[in-house]
Amino acid sequence: MPPNLHLLTTALLLLLSSVHFPLAIASGSLPPFREAPAFRNGRECPQHHDPSSTIHIAMTLDATYLRGSVAGVFSVLQHAACPENLSFHFLSTAHRRADLRRTILSTFPYLSFTLHDFDHNLVRNKISASVRRALDQPLNYARIYLADLLPASVRRIIYFDSDLIVVDDVAKLWSIDLKSHILGAPEYCHANFTSYFTPNFWSIPKFSSIFNNRNPCYFNTGVMVIDLEKWRQNRYTLKLEYWMKKQKEYRIYELGSLPPFLLVFAGNVKGVEHRWNQHGLGGDNLEGLCRDLHPGPVSLLHWSGKGKPWLRLDSKKPCPLDSLWAPYDLFHHEPLFSDS
Repeated sequence: MPPNLHLLTTALLLLLSSVHFPLAIASGSLPPFREAPAFRNGRECPQHHDPSSTIHIAMTLDATYLRGSVAGVFSVLQHAACPENLSFHFLSTAHRRADLRRTILSTFPYLSFTLHDFDHNLVRNKISASVRRALDQPLNYARIYLADLLPASVRRIIYFDSDLIVVDDVAKLWSIDLKSHILGAPEYCHANFTSYFTPNFWSIPKFSSIFNNRNPCYFNTGVMVIDLEKWRQNRYTLKLEYWMKKQKEYRIYELGSLPPFLLVFAGNVKGVEHRWNQHGLGGDNLEGLCRDLHPGPVSLLHWSGKGKPWLRLDSKKPCPLDSLWAPYDLFHHEPLFSDS
């Protein structure tokens, strides 16, 4: 091979090797995924056709976080003792709804799921700019409307973010006793709770007094067990919307859909073991630097924060813990060349 041609070929190979997404993704189509294996119930499982044995799980679904959502679903199925008893509820906007449905059907042919339309106009005029653009997307607020989007027959739900994997049987989380509480989640009472709101919030008595007679602790809204029946009866969606409207007027927080949940529920949350939300693995919302696990056992790893494992893996700059996410990645890397 002539020297100049050899140099040109080498340069071309180097250029191609730096591209980590197939051409189809670059052109706007959804990423391709390998088909997941079929996960079946063991003999000890109750009949999966029995509604009382069904575990309902809600997640958002969009093109940007699709790879994370698929990995999350795969992880839940792989570790479930009775995977056929799981029913997934995916919240998506009308945009690309048909494509998203086809992706889920082809990746998980045996999955029981429903795709629910979330009308982004519900929050179009209620969203205020936050510290990170991803937090401002309408679908990030869909969890506020779960009780309205899901049928009345769904009385309880586990909500999962799209940047986590479950490494334990989700039935253990489902079975927690909420007692009189509407919502259950791991609480972090060592966190500086005041930092989640602006000085403007604390300077206005009618706002700051909301925590009187409460012992509020931070909780991450990426993992929640919710009593939808009680939510509907007490109209909690309206209570959350109230604080979104006040945010538009007074700028009382900086972190998207999280603070309204803290304002409404903090101090009245059923505490769940920390093992069910080892959060913050994506680093902070600005830098996204690597972080370690919290001390203690792990049932769920959550890459909340700016850094997402699939992006860091593709960029060849992963954090050490990203290797724990990689085995659940069903993304189909197509070969650069084919001899067919």
